[in-house]
Amino acid sequence: MSGRLSPTADLRLFRSRLGAHLFVADGSRVYDLDRETAARLERLLSDPQTGDSASIWRALGLTPEGGRRRIGDVPLAPPPLHSVSLNVAQACNMSCHYCYAETGTFGGRARLMSRDVAEAAVERLIAESEPGARLLLGFMGGEPLLNRDVIHHVTRYAVRRAAASDREMRFSITTNATLLAPADAALFAEFPFGVQVSLDGRREEHDAARPLNAGGSSYDLALAGLRLMERAGRPRQLSARVTVTPHTGELLPILDHLIGLDFDDVGFAAVVVSPSPAHAFAPGDFPRFLQRMIECGRATLDRLIAGERYPFGNFETALHEIHRGSHRPYPCGAGAAYLSANAEGRLFACHRLIDDPAFAMGDVHTGSDLAARAAHLAESRVDRMEPCRTCWARYLCGGGCYHEVKRRGRLGCDYVRGWLEFCLSAYIELAAARPAYFDALVRDTWTPSDTATTLGP
Repeated sequence: MSGRLSPTADLRLFRSRLGAHLFVADGSRVYDLDRETAARLERLLSDPQTGDSASIWRALGLTPEGGRRRIGDVPLAPPPLHSVSLNVAQACNMSCHYCYAETGTFGGRARLMSRDVAEAAVERLIAESEPGARLLLGFMGGEPLLNRDVIHHVTRYAVRRAAASDREMRFSITTNATLLAPADAALFAEFPFGVQVSLDGRREEHDAARPLNAGGSSYDLALAGLRLMERAGRPRQLSARVTVTPHTGELLPILDHLIGLDFDDVGFAAVVVSPSPAHAFAPGDFPRFLQRMIECGRATLDRLIAGERYPFGNFETALHEIHRGSHRPYPCGAGAAYLSANAEGRLFACHRLIDDPAFAMGDVHTGSDLAARAAHLAESRVDRMEPCRTCWARYLCGGGCYHEVKRRGRLGCDYVRGWLEFCLSAYIELAAARPAYFDALVRDTWTPSDTATTLGP
């Protein structure tokens, strides 16, 4: 690490209903504290004369395990590819007011990916991955089912090519589900698909936020798509993604409604980047969002303690990562083991950065740009960014979405810290009340950028 960090950059005192605890950023470790030690630690952390975190360890009569840092400061070298998403349809049948992708066109013209480009993307993923790897091919848009011919063709092509190359291929698709046909549902059941459906709540609120270009109820069509998938056989993972704007109401009723539709996972995402400023979060919108997220988290915690299923994805993912002791210096796998191809086959760091020359990283025909990937990973390491390098949550957050940070900066840092501190306290309480939950917890990630995901929503 460059420079000497204050103790608050490495140590965080937090409390649960069971007592006081210490979170250590280096290695994402959690310790229980007795009352006396917690009081001494609180005094030391609040004293500007204390010095660095090593001084606090000594003052408490403790020594950091091994006496060395667990997280070094060497940037990640570009790893073998693990996942590629295909923007098979840079077009959409809807006109959602908040869409960061501007109905999938990313500010350009509407276009569809050809079979040849999709096949080349599969070959690129295989060529730049390791033998025996478990790979993920994602379908994105716009609305990818506008190009269902390519989806059906390249899915079967990818399975054949992966098997012949000593790889395993999985798939994901993010869809509004309004165009879903019986053949699509059968494809998702036949092959290992994770399907993420964009649903913003109950019928009235969903239709208001996500209007169809042709008119009618997008909610009704999406539910018809869900019924098709039930009849064909459920995909391996069926998730709902709720986009939250400053105008979205209470979140718990939405969460309860969508879990009632039998999704395996329901998650919320705040709009930070939008062509319509009225639909994007401002700094003053985050405190209310945090309050509503914590309300959902507390409801989930109570149900999990009672042994019930209540799959609030933001919450369960955070608890799972805390249990593993995950610590990462990047927010996600973008530009590392994950890349995204636009309709013409040019590669970018992720599906949100399509057609952005600052994040261009090669081409499916000629290969990924290793120099561009290495430069991105060197510049984006959380320890090298301000104010991230002095934040106790940096190795859980990773520094924030590249797309959002570039367009808006870091508006929601207080929100992220508040959410993560709540999740840490909830982890303590759930681990004490129902440890079997973590023994049985196996989460398989189906997002396009599944090499690493931020713990913040």
